[in-house]
Amino acid sequence: MSKSIERVEAVIRSFDLEVNVEHMPANTRTALEAAQAVGCEIGQIVKSLIFETKTGDLLLLLVSGKHTVDVKKFKLDWGIALNRADPQKVRSRTGFAIGGVAPIGHITSIDTWMDVALFSYSKVWAAAGAPNAVFAVTPDVLMEITRAKKFQPL
Repeated sequence: MSKSIERVEAVIRSFDLEVNVEHMPANTRTALEAAQAVGCEIGQIVKSLIFETKTGDLLLLLVSGKHTVDVKKFKLDWGIALNRADPQKVRSRTGFAIGGVAPIGHITSIDTWMDVALFSYSKVWAAAGAPNAVFAVTPDVLMEITRAKKFQPL
């Protein structure tokens, strides 16, 4: 098992959750692929999007698979300008490559925001540290284990 998946599973265990990392036969790198693999609506897929601030900090936005992020709105709402993060910086600070960033198990602490649309589902699916690994949780549990703030991406 990869170290990335082990870090995700360690966080799950630390919260005493009855959640399993599932290994899909197909790739789950995109929201559409993940929704097809697990048999859910695309909106139930949690996209873990990493952005960089002007100060060089990374921010993690957990976004419904049916949404994109309006960075101008985010700046208006939160006073933080967002830019695409450098892939090497993402890997060195999260331990994950872009396209496979899990919402938990990062090697450094990252401020996290969560799309309010995810709370309209009883269960959401997130990346678990590999292109074909996912886990399902309730939105409330995901918010708790990521210490996320709620936001509206659009």
